[in-house]
Amino acid sequence: MESALGEAYKEHPIHLGHIVPLDFSSLPTLPDSHAWSPSNDDYSFPCNDASSSIPIIDLMDPNAMHLIGHACETWGAFQVKNHGIPFGVIERVEQEAKRLFSLPTQQKLKALRSPGGATGYGRARISQFFHKFMWHEGFTIIGSPSHDVKKIWPNDYAHFCDLMEKYEKEMKVLAERLTKMMLELLGIREEKRKWVGSKNTNGAVQLNFYPSCPEPKRAMGLAPHTDTSLFTILHQTQTTGLEIFKEGKGWVPVHPHPNALVVNTGDFFHIMSNARFRCALHRVTVNRTRKRYSVAYFYYPPMDYEVSPFDLNSAARFRPVTVKEYNGIKAKNFGQALSLISTSN
Repeated sequence: MESALGEAYKEHPIHLGHIVPLDFSSLPTLPDSHAWSPSNDDYSFPCNDASSSIPIIDLMDPNAMHLIGHACETWGAFQVKNHGIPFGVIERVEQEAKRLFSLPTQQKLKALRSPGGATGYGRARISQFFHKFMWHEGFTIIGSPSHDVKKIWPNDYAHFCDLMEKYEKEMKVLAERLTKMMLELLGIREEKRKWVGSKNTNGAVQLNFYPSCPEPKRAMGLAPHTDTSLFTILHQTQTTGLEIFKEGKGWVPVHPHPNALVVNTGDFFHIMSNARFRCALHRVTVNRTRKRYSVAYFYYPPMDYEVSPFDLNSAARFRPVTVKEYNGIKAKNFGQALSLISTSN
C-alpha cells in the first residue's frame, strides 16, 4: 500500500533527466554538467573558525530540552548523543548502504525511481531546481523497501529490508521524543500534540553516497537547501562534508562526532515556531580521495495536518497550511516556498 507521503510525490512528477545519476566510477575528470562556478557567493568556501560548531547535546542531560531549544534558535541544528539508537544497528545500515552503492550502475538502475515516484534509486529530487548536477546518488525508502530492492537483489533482499525497517522504527521513536520536547518548548497544549506518535505521521529514510571527486572545489555534493520536514536526523560517516550556513559566519562544517547523530530543523518546525527555530540551510561538499556516506531520516506530521505558528509572542508570520499543500508549493517553487505562505506578502 502506497504511503500518504508517497502519494504526495505522485502529484508532482519531475523530468526523467533529473533522476538518472552518472556512472561516477567511469569519470577521470569533472564533466561540465557537474562543474559549479566557484565564484558564485552561494557556493563559497566554508568558515574555518574553530570556535564555530553546532552544539553537541547529551539527551541524558536534565537540561537537554532547553539546550535543544537554544540550538534550534541559534543554529537550526545540533548533534545528539545518548540518543538510544543501538550503535550496531547504525553500523549495519551504513554497511548495507556501502554494499548497495558499490553495485554496478546498471544493477542499481533496475530500481530507478520513476518521475512521479517517491522511492528507489536516483538523483536528489532537488536537482531540477539547479543549473548543474550534484556529485551524489541516493536511495529513498518509505515504508518497506522490498518493492525496489527485489529488482536489485531478487534472491537476497530480505536482510536489507529487515534492517532498514528496524532502522526506520528506531528513528521514529527518537523523532517522536524530540518532537515532544520541541513542542513543549513552544508551549503547545497537549490536545494540539495528539498527532505525535500516531500511525499517520510520516517518515522517510534516505541513503546517500558522495563518490570521491577529481575536482572537489568545483563540484557540489548536495546544493544548499532546507528540508521539507519537521526535522531531519542524520548519521554521517567520519568524512566531513555536511555544512550549515550561519549568518555572520558563512558555511560551517559539521564534524562527525563518534556515536552522535545530527539533527537539523526543517520547514515545518520553522513555521510552527513562527520563525523562532531557524530553518537550517545546509549543503554537502565532496572530497578528492575519500568517499562519503550518510543516512538521513526525515520526519513529517500527517499529510492532512494543518501547520500554523504557535509561538505567537508577535504576529503570525505564516498562514496556516496543510503538510500536503506545502509539499506541493515547495515541489513547484523550492527556495521561495516559505515566502509564498508569508503573511507579509
